[in-house]
Amino acid sequence: MTSTHAFWLAGRQATGEAAFDVTSPWDGRVVGTASVPSDAQVEEAVAAAYAVRDEFAATPAHVRAAALDQVSRRLAERTEEIARLISAESGKPMKWARGEVGRAVSVFRFASEEARRFNGGEAQRLDTDAGGQGRLAFTRRFPKGVVLGIAPFNFPLNLCAHKIAPAIAAGVPIILKPAPATPLSALILGELLAETELPAGSWSILPVPNDRMPALVQDERLPVISFTGSEKVGYAIMDSVPRKHCTLELGGNGAAVVLADWASDEDLDRAAQRIATFSNYQGGQSCISVQRVIADASVYDRLLPRIVAAVEAQVTGDPGDDATDVGPLVSEAAAQRVEAWVQEAVEAGATLLTGGKRDGASYAPTVLTDVPDEVTISCEEVFGPVLTVRKADGEAAAFAAVNDSKYGLQAGVFTHDLQTAFRAHRALEVGGVVVGDVPSYRADQMPYGGAKQSGVGREGVKFAMDDYTYERVMVLTGLHL
Repeated sequence: MTSTHAFWLAGRQATGEAAFDVTSPWDGRVVGTASVPSDAQVEEAVAAAYAVRDEFAATPAHVRAAALDQVSRRLAERTEEIARLISAESGKPMKWARGEVGRAVSVFRFASEEARRFNGGEAQRLDTDAGGQGRLAFTRRFPKGVVLGIAPFNFPLNLCAHKIAPAIAAGVPIILKPAPATPLSALILGELLAETELPAGSWSILPVPNDRMPALVQDERLPVISFTGSEKVGYAIMDSVPRKHCTLELGGNGAAVVLADWASDEDLDRAAQRIATFSNYQGGQSCISVQRVIADASVYDRLLPRIVAAVEAQVTGDPGDDATDVGPLVSEAAAQRVEAWVQEAVEAGATLLTGGKRDGASYAPTVLTDVPDEVTISCEEVFGPVLTVRKADGEAAAFAAVNDSKYGLQAGVFTHDLQTAFRAHRALEVGGVVVGDVPSYRADQMPYGGAKQSGVGREGVKFAMDDYTYERVMVLTGLHL
């Protein structure tokens, strides 16, 4: 017997006439049932958010900061319970689910800190020219309007936190739509938000089915859309609302470059271990997981067997087992897609070194070499536990290979040389360059986002707050400066 999870309408629990089951990708069991809001209830949430926007923007910083602190603290207190829910509904191994809760704890803590210092204003004297004598410009930031946050399945708690926490910190009402495959973690987050004293209407969490989203996306009372998900859906949203402000965190084809100076046995062992771990963590279902390895020709032959061995050492199985490194993908259909892409690559001439096997929604950690440039797995985001390895003749060729992609989210560069690090930062067409590690590192307070078709805008608490607001200048006249 599973419980039905209410949604959160303008800060209070509510249920609709319809509901859907949330099932485990691992064993198909029903994890819980999510209630679905009616059109009238969605309208009520939007109207409440729109009505409260001025009141919420004027809320004292200490009130918003205290609420965010409280959510952070309560998440920490309920870590194990929430981690088990994340694991159950998404198939994420417990070690990664606990880490996700820990990151969400930090996101709300960072947001509480930013709420306390946000919007202090900046003064600029204007008497630098004669026409500005006696004038002072004072600039503050104000909300662009209610945010519609649309979150994906792969980080069902933390990416919801990245939508909600910055909005609360900046005094911006938000309506959050969690992914249909994984709504329960977001609804638990609603329980914690409901324990605070935030104004009614300042937040709602609504598991609206995807086929009913166009009307919500088009609603003029929601001028800001923050979307994390696939490139296809993200750009379709942007194209449908050309006059809205859209932040899109989309796909990636993450590359890890191993250069010639990263050549000791210790260096190569570390690179192989990091690459194996972060090509397979979350089942490879992370926008910054390692999908491509580009190794200098001088280290390639020593690195490749290390990578294969490290990938084969990844423990696969039940995500509820603490020993498991790699669990299932979010669905059997997702695993079938990955299987088809690998098969296409092998038929086109790629060499399969390990993996390549599917069992239901699970796909074995896989390493490919000699992958033709034109096959799907070379061009698109695989979003599965599959890694391709190729060699490059020197730094310039390696950097060119990274850039030979329509995506540009993050890249990792294994080098000890500071000058090389700065050349990589200049040359690589990505939103983030991680030196001495894989591209999969993300600190939740830093700016995070991509170039090219990996999206527009930046997340990271302070940077999302800037994205949700705009600068408004006030000019004071007749002052004795």
